[in-house]
Amino acid sequence: MKRFTKRFEDMMAASAFAELGDFKTAQEILKDGRRILLAIKGGNLDKKTFKYALNTCKRVIANLDIIYVSPPSVTDEVELGLNEFMSELEREGINYRLIRREGCLKKEIKDYTDSHEEVVFVIVESSDVMEVERSKGRKFSEAWHSLNLKCPLVVVTDSTHA
Repeated sequence: MKRFTKRFEDMMAASAFAELGDFKTAQEILKDGRRILLAIKGGNLDKKTFKYALNTCKRVIANLDIIYVSPPSVTDEVELGLNEFMSELEREGINYRLIRREGCLKKEIKDYTDSHEEVVFVIVESSDVMEVERSKGRKFSEAWHSLNLKCPLVVVTDSTHA
């Protein structure tokens, strides 16, 4: 209930600024507290998934958290792709946080969404999530449903990995 009340107050404040013609301030107020989580695995940096995350942040007026799960030996090409994406986020005026982790992508998503209530949904690239489940011999839907995420999971299909 506390979260709902805070959100309602933010919406009323934003509408007051919008009525005065200060749309930039209204958008910033609405952004506060709303985050989208982009979960990516080192080696699978798909531009289509990045573009989807960027456009979604603009559309729903949200900031972006990027969980980047990779082994310590990451190639310069992967780092370059990630840096290009972060530069594009800055050009578009989207606030972001980069969180680097090692280990299991699925576990990191679960841990992060459990501890950050402001995440409205998670975006992952299909080859990242499918690879995890294939290695364990499970169906994608069964394995991810069992996590009981507190927000929706959006899987972006990459046709080059089909």
